[in-house]
Amino acid sequence: MDVKRLPRIVASLQMAADCKKLPTFCTVERHFKFTEETAIVPQAFNPQPFGIFSSAAWQAEGRVLHLSGQVAQAADGHAVGVGDIEVQTRQVLASVGGRLDDIVRVTVFVADMAHLDPIHRVRAEYFTPPYPASTLVEVSRLVRAEYLIEIDAVASISYDRVQEPVP
Repeated sequence: MDVKRLPRIVASLQMAADCKKLPTFCTVERHFKFTEETAIVPQAFNPQPFGIFSSAAWQAEGRVLHLSGQVAQAADGHAVGVGDIEVQTRQVLASVGGRLDDIVRVTVFVADMAHLDPIHRVRAEYFTPPYPASTLVEVSRLVRAEYLIEIDAVASISYDRVQEPVP
């Protein structure tokens, strides 16, 4: 976003707030949070997350690693924790590897939204504040019917800890 446009954006948001065009639960302060670096963090639609995630997360300086979706699969290929969302969530988060504090964003695919509370209980065991930004999507089915959850992630790893892959 062009930093030069920020005053106009703030003015527009203020006018919208003054005109009551924003939802009643929103305020300009919840829409944009300014920092010393003049960066912005949108907070519009979820100012206080209900679970183990953040509405937005900073990406630290470093290399960005995109991790493909992980499922509860053992090294030999069999599904782990069939029918148990907590066991599967633990398996998925353990398979991510590395430092989970490096994770800045996750997308969680679940076969049943009824599993939301147990998923967040397990996430609380693995993630510490500031939590990664997160999107949760209910799907009709994952790649195999016995999988209840899949998580993909984006990590930001500081330059001093980056190891280039060996060809």
